[in-house]
Amino acid sequence: MKDNYKKIALWQTAFLGDAVLTLPFIKALSLRYPDAEIHLFVRKGVEPLFEAQKELTAVHGFDKRGGQKGLGAAYSFGRKLGAQGFDLWISAHTSFRSALVSRATKIQDRVGYDEPWFSSFAYTNRVKRKFDRLEEVERLMTLGLPLGIGCLAPVAELNLPEAAIEKATEFFDEISVTPVIGIHPGSTWETKKWPVQNFAETIKKSVDAGFKVVLFGGPGEEDICARIAEQSGRKDDVLDLSGKLSLPELAAYIKNVDAYLTNDSGPMHIAWIQNVPLVALFGPTVRRFGFFPRGENSTVLESQSDLKCRPCGLHGGKKCSKKHHKCMLDITVERVWDELLKKIEIGRAES
Repeated sequence: MKDNYKKIALWQTAFLGDAVLTLPFIKALSLRYPDAEIHLFVRKGVEPLFEAQKELTAVHGFDKRGGQKGLGAAYSFGRKLGAQGFDLWISAHTSFRSALVSRATKIQDRVGYDEPWFSSFAYTNRVKRKFDRLEEVERLMTLGLPLGIGCLAPVAELNLPEAAIEKATEFFDEISVTPVIGIHPGSTWETKKWPVQNFAETIKKSVDAGFKVVLFGGPGEEDICARIAEQSGRKDDVLDLSGKLSLPELAAYIKNVDAYLTNDSGPMHIAWIQNVPLVALFGPTVRRFGFFPRGENSTVLESQSDLKCRPCGLHGGKKCSKKHHKCMLDITVERVWDELLKKIEIGRAES
């Protein structure tokens, strides 16, 4: 491989959290090739979160669930990218579609993982992912080995647009009650969701303790947030922002809370990358998958029972196959509340 590259494409079109996890590797790439353009390709809709990222020249969306859904569209997209002057292609995604895009670019140097089997025709340089031995950030760092980049992940920051930062600052300046707890009760996967009544009870405890609660949710999560606020009996004391914020605004708002409670979700990664005191609730998934929130301020709560069915899959599922959902039901409100109180103290000390 060359000692220097001028235009680099980094491909990660999985979920929001997966894209956030690439930030340390992006930082490492920028340190290794300070004069290169670095272009990030993400799932369409995610790109606004990274448009102010200092290390990136541009962010591009790939409409994998819409207009570019089919394999023919993916191949055509790859051909177009190959004509845009990229001299290094790096794929952090292991799907067949991603491999097809890579192959179609015909870029001379293409780096990817050595599995699944079809990687052999997609990438000119392949590295072992070591899924059972490394966390995701370190797996991503292995993609830099052919480039002379070490496996030690540099400290990375999420850079946000000034408009989003100013909007969040104004919002929190108007809140007279502190501390502020941010709560995100949603998830793409139903089995990753802590029960509505548990979130409602946690909100009740928070308001009764004199805290302010801000509910966060993306498009489509307005209903669950409204139900939780209603069931808490403290609806008038809850600021429900579900469906009202862009991704950069969501990140800026999360940055301002004193503690953040969330299921295993994309916003969880937005929280830890910004060093926000975090309590994350994990049920179907486990630490060895490598997607736990990082940092000293992050705590993961899990079932303390020996559940033979856990983990039930890499992402969870639409419903519990055992019909008991104990992996989430076993996490009590009392445990969550005790941990939140600890995070509030950390948030106060750092504010």
